[in-house]
Amino acid sequence: MVESIALFVEDYAHREIVGAIVDREASAAGVAPRLDWRTATRGFGRVAKELARFTKALSSDGSLPDMLIVATDGNCVGTAARRRELSVPELGIPIVFAVPDPHIERWLLLDGAAFKQVLGVGCQAPDRKCDRDRYKNLLAMAVADSGTQPLLGGLEHAGDIIAAMDLDAAARRDRSLDTFLDGLRAGLRT
Repeated sequence: MVESIALFVEDYAHREIVGAIVDREASAAGVAPRLDWRTATRGFGRVAKELARFTKALSSDGSLPDMLIVATDGNCVGTAARRRELSVPELGIPIVFAVPDPHIERWLLLDGAAFKQVLGVGCQAPDRKCDRDRYKNLLAMAVADSGTQPLLGGLEHAGDIIAAMDLDAAARRDRSLDTFLDGLRAGLRT
């Protein structure tokens, strides 16, 4: 049974969105793991460097969690290519990658019905385009269109939106979400 999960994430958005998905899926699997968060900000280069140091420390001190989740944006490089760029040694535990491509805020916009349930108005699932702040702006605008001030760019609603989402339907619209859910669910069954 999974009792502890270490989560190494790129920023606050990853923590809120990936955390909400992990909580939901863990509850569905009948487990309540302790979550140990690590965050590396200032871009992918910093994430890769800090992740290498973190996994080296994990393997050397023997205090391995039951699962490791690594979350960073794909930034239009692609999920598989981004995973290859991350140096993660074999640790003997499930290692799950959450690599939304291009950016994680897009995941919150994939289920207009869930968005409407939480904020009173729906949103359109956005197409996939490579524009640095596009999905952050679309999320903030969708929240503002509901008459709610997006205090944290809309991320303050991530937990509620994820709770209301049909994750499987959303995953059919976004391969990177599908890949993450498959890995997470398999790891939780371990």
